[in-house]
Amino acid sequence: MNRESRKCQNCHQEFWIEPEDFNFYEKLKVPPPTFCPFCVYQRQIAFRNARNLYHRKDSKTGEDIISIYSPDKNFKVYEQKFWNGDGWDPLEYGRDYDFSRPFFEQMKDLMRVVPWASLNNWDAVNSDYCNFTKGNKNCYLVFGGDFNEDTRYSTFNFYTKNSGDLYWVNKGEHCYELIDSENNYRTTHGRYLVSCLDTNFGYELTGCQNCLGCVNLRNQKNYVFNERLTPEEYKKFMAENDLGNFKIQEKIRNKFEELKKKSIFRPYKILNSANCTGDNIYNSKNCKFCFDVFDGAEDCKYIFLAAGGLKDSYNSSHLGAQSELCYTSMSIYPASRCVGSWIILDSQDVGHSMNCRGCSHIFGCVGLRNKKYCILNKQYSKEEYETLVPKIIGRMKEMPYRNAVGHIYTYGDFFPSDLSPFGYNESVAYEQFPLSEKEAEAQGYFWYSPEEKIHNITVKAENLPDNIKEVSNSMLQETIGCAHEGKCNESCTKAFKLTAAELEFYRQLNMPLPRLCPNCRNAARVHERNPLQLWSGRCQCAGANSKNGVYKNTGSHFHGEGECPNEFETSYSPDRKEIIYCEQCYNAEVV
Repeated sequence: MNRESRKCQNCHQEFWIEPEDFNFYEKLKVPPPTFCPFCVYQRQIAFRNARNLYHRKDSKTGEDIISIYSPDKNFKVYEQKFWNGDGWDPLEYGRDYDFSRPFFEQMKDLMRVVPWASLNNWDAVNSDYCNFTKGNKNCYLVFGGDFNEDTRYSTFNFYTKNSGDLYWVNKGEHCYELIDSENNYRTTHGRYLVSCLDTNFGYELTGCQNCLGCVNLRNQKNYVFNERLTPEEYKKFMAENDLGNFKIQEKIRNKFEELKKKSIFRPYKILNSANCTGDNIYNSKNCKFCFDVFDGAEDCKYIFLAAGGLKDSYNSSHLGAQSELCYTSMSIYPASRCVGSWIILDSQDVGHSMNCRGCSHIFGCVGLRNKKYCILNKQYSKEEYETLVPKIIGRMKEMPYRNAVGHIYTYGDFFPSDLSPFGYNESVAYEQFPLSEKEAEAQGYFWYSPEEKIHNITVKAENLPDNIKEVSNSMLQETIGCAHEGKCNESCTKAFKLTAAELEFYRQLNMPLPRLCPNCRNAARVHERNPLQLWSGRCQCAGANSKNGVYKNTGSHFHGEGECPNEFETSYSPDRKEIIYCEQCYNAEVV
């Protein structure tokens, strides 16, 4: 088939369907999309409340529980361990399919009567305030991170110990304020740091030790702002510039940011991969417009966050673990032949279902475990199921669901925006695609309006001690005002308190107390990463230096003294100030 142009129902922007895309749709027998890939992803993560935790009553026992569902949500919520047990039967809520009503309308009814687990926090030890996590011990407010110990305020962190304020960090110990980093020890404030030791304020460093404020170094020691020092000079500098002092640390941060402006950047982070476009892609093949893909993926398109192996999938997010043939689905670990579904574990042949595990051949189901041949939580024989499902799919195309703002949803689409159990501003979508209340409602989402909390702030951020050495244990009794004072758009809590373990951590690393609440700190880390979009770009290497004359080349380049001809797709928009070199020119300077 020929390439076709479509206009997104939601953003009204043009997007293209390529011939190979039609081949994939035919393989799964789904119609081509009517929403662009980014609006599909936005809608998916509007169903993911990862960071907001509430106290509410267990719908079964009436006891207080911690939950991702606020008390005002009209859902049945069971404590997680009970939900996972045999004390209730999801088939009790089964019902016949009503061919006179749109499918998604019936799904909306079903998801509001079937119980939901209060959290997704498996095998936790003393880590009650975590979500979308597994195997954590002594962790607090960790979201989407597994097998961590004594770690707090972090997202997508794995196998980390005694660390805090991380975003996409793997195998770190005594680490703080790191992003997209791996295998570090006593390392703070950086992005793309790999196998570093005693390093602070860095960008794109590998194998470095005793480095401060550096960019694009490999296997170096005793560097400050990219200048080599002797071990004695480095030791003296660090003694004279106490990182435990907030004002000194801010001066170092500012100088580090100035150095970054004079440095070169990759157009994307794609390593050990072939024929891929996007950003943060590792060990993959034939992946187009994909972001945050780890541990191998193949023949995928429009994938946002995948790990542990993924094949032949489109328009999906938060999935992996050897999944394949997934379409418009989210939170899949693992599954095969999964269409338009959400939170599906160890299952196959799943259509438009939610929160099911160990299942096969199910359609329109919620909360099932280890079931086969079910529709709307009702059990059928194999023959009955295979006869009824094609009729339902046909009816979905004849009678699509239309939400309040006029968006039309049919077979193959991810769930409509108004089926999300969370307010837009409670969801991860609010982090990645910030919208005002009016803008969110115009796209069919609802807005969560919590009761205003009155905080008795006892210490303002500007009045905190400058040096961590000046902080006594009495600070644990104080309520600290966030420096943003709730005036930002980052879900600011306006105030926060320290835990004893947290204070001890700052003392161990010699780090000053934070001036922002955990939500604002997380938002700052999110903003450090590039948007999940691609633009056409061209290498800014002009031979002897960068085109703007700011960076002077030190290596030999394949194009000699002339301008580099290489073009690429990059996650840096054209209006950004960074100096972007193609992979060849970047490697000539750095590797």
